[in-house]
Amino acid sequence: MARALFLALLLAFSQTVYAAGQLYRVTHEGKTSYLYGTIHVGRDGTYPLDAVAARALLDSKALVIELDIREDKAFQLALTRHARYPEGDSVQKHLTPATLAKMEQALARANIPLASVQHYKPWLIANLLVGAELDLHGYQRSQAVEYALLAAAQKQDKTVRELESADYQLGLFDSLDERQQEQYLLENLADLADGDSLKKSQALIDAWSAADGARINAAWQSATSGDSVSAGFMSRVLLGKRNPEMAANIERIMQQDQVAFVGVGMLHLVGDDGLPQLLKRRGYQVEQLY
Repeated sequence: MARALFLALLLAFSQTVYAAGQLYRVTHEGKTSYLYGTIHVGRDGTYPLDAVAARALLDSKALVIELDIREDKAFQLALTRHARYPEGDSVQKHLTPATLAKMEQALARANIPLASVQHYKPWLIANLLVGAELDLHGYQRSQAVEYALLAAAQKQDKTVRELESADYQLGLFDSLDERQQEQYLLENLADLADGDSLKKSQALIDAWSAADGARINAAWQSATSGDSVSAGFMSRVLLGKRNPEMAANIERIMQQDQVAFVGVGMLHLVGDDGLPQLLKRRGYQVEQLY
């Protein structure tokens, strides 16, 4: 009773002052998981966890994240396998002259030398350019919510488990064929040129920061709607393929750990095929805390 009252007070306090993202409690046969929506960038000096999420993490036996981003060796191996052209090949050989010219202009604006990325595939160059734009406006990958979660887990001596691997994640992008990769690059270059890329990212970041479910849903709709390669890839692959696999992995982890804190990208929690709804359909009790 006292614990329930304490959590209720924390929840009321966090909703008026600190709450960010979304937090769910998932229970089944005496096992509990907390499902927390993250964003993969942050601002320096801003601690992302509100009081309720911090308490849920403290009470958990294990931290579960998409990928342990501290493991650079595995990431570099995955880059070599899925994102780099073999020796003697380069991106210049895989793009039309018009696309190549647009890409070179975008790289110049971002102060990224072509020589430093010419062995990367178009999808990775697109993602690097989007990341550079975010970094320019103060949103840094090095300040991602996952780093705060990992730091807290290390301090609290918790087990860290991964839902996926770097090889798997980068392999999803490498599943795009050459035409799709060029179109993915062109779409991102167009969004960068007219400012839409930053607006879309800021819309999700602001919605996450305010724990605003309506705006989070709007950001999800924006990312997954339309006939672009980017929207289709997000809808069918980055969310549609991964969400059921994540749900199955969460179920497996809940069988191992009495209490687990699962932090995944915010958009994995949204929609009829988001993780909360998928877990409900698997027979789990899912309660949204905020």
